[in-house]
Amino acid sequence: MTFQKNIGTEQMGIENFPVQLQAAIQQGFLAREFENGLRSRLGFRQVADREVFPNAIGETLTKTRKSLKAPVTTPMTPTTNTNFDNGLSPSGWSIEQYTLSINQYGDTIDLNMVTSGVGIASQFLANANTNGIQAMQSLDRLARNTLFGGASSGVGGYLGGNTRVVTTLGSAGTSVEVDDIRGFQNVIVNGQVVSVSATNGMTVTVGSDVYTLVGTEADATNMSTAPGGISGQLVFSSGVSVSDGTAGNAVVASIAPLVIRPNGRLTTAALATASASGPADTLGIQNVLAGVAALRRNNVPMIDGAYHCYLDDLQLLSLFRDADFKYLYRGAYGSEEYRSGNVIELLGVRFIPTTEAPQQASLGAGPVHRALLVGQGALVEGDCSFVGHSDIPELDRSLIEIVDGVAMVTREPLDRLRQIIAQSWYWIGGFALPTDVTANVNVIPTATNAYLKRGVVIESLGTDALGLIN
Repeated sequence: MTFQKNIGTEQMGIENFPVQLQAAIQQGFLAREFENGLRSRLGFRQVADREVFPNAIGETLTKTRKSLKAPVTTPMTPTTNTNFDNGLSPSGWSIEQYTLSINQYGDTIDLNMVTSGVGIASQFLANANTNGIQAMQSLDRLARNTLFGGASSGVGGYLGGNTRVVTTLGSAGTSVEVDDIRGFQNVIVNGQVVSVSATNGMTVTVGSDVYTLVGTEADATNMSTAPGGISGQLVFSSGVSVSDGTAGNAVVASIAPLVIRPNGRLTTAALATASASGPADTLGIQNVLAGVAALRRNNVPMIDGAYHCYLDDLQLLSLFRDADFKYLYRGAYGSEEYRSGNVIELLGVRFIPTTEAPQQASLGAGPVHRALLVGQGALVEGDCSFVGHSDIPELDRSLIEIVDGVAMVTREPLDRLRQIIAQSWYWIGGFALPTDVTANVNVIPTATNAYLKRGVVIESLGTDALGLIN
């Protein structure tokens, strides 16, 4: 789906603004400053497929999409090729649903025409630019939080279903304390998200053995170390052994998205610095290629010819130090991308540095960094069609600019002294993670069992300019 920028000026009561500002408004300087803020950097929002929804604030929209049908490899029997049905029995396709909540976000800043003095015009444009940057970062962070945390999807996001035991069991028991219960709370039954229960269990590997999860309970005080995590207990239908329920053991749901760590580490806490037994667990090109292989196994479409890998600068620095990456990128050392560390493309991956990648404090070996490798369709953005709408436009003398789905509202002075101009922005919408449960091995023989198949998280330690863990 292709979206074009929509910059329109509505309800232009510019005669109510100071003369110094009218020229800037009429010549479109205001919209350009706001747009420059919105487009000042690359971010997670670029991944989203955008749709316009006619829903009001606070409503939740349920979307349904269908699956494909499994290929037919058995020939028809000639003796049954009779009657009106030719011996065929109708077969249908499955459905799956995802929900998208529509909420409003925004902020404002005041411009006092008296205290601003002769700099009123430049201050006016500076406020617009600042609002644009804030709006961009806000939407980008909402997109990021949905991708990693997935609260709106109900299935835990791309970090969900992958955690570790935090308290060793004193004896075999059905409850295990874990660092993060996201991704364990719900299952998908007949295309609908339902809570885990005795009748709708989830297969989970704890330590070395497989158990059936029947319930979850969040802690009264959240102690999770994961970004946006929710600590709590997982309740199983049978007792978990002490050897499996030992602190530090991995707990992974059978439907969890793939999380890759260097040197085959099973949990985030297992990431380690260099030692006699092996190198430090920093990002390498082989980790990225493993993620690409997983996306291709699920036949995830690329984004403009490449998968997007969002990573922070220290992970990118680790990548440039990787021997395999240097070999593959040989001949490009003189390129602008290599010299400046900007967006680069290699082996079907577009590496995009971002400062919005979620950070995690050290669990013993150093701060934890997370790259996210995604393909098309990993995220859906819902933009409310009512942005900028007014039932009584003839009575509204404010200026509204719509840039990339975000409304910038400039209100004329309405205070008692007619000195203060309000510059505000707002966006009505939400983000959701569509699942691909129906893309199973019957349709795609190499498909994985994950609900969320269009992204892979790569956890690692970071490396600074001196090669030190950071």
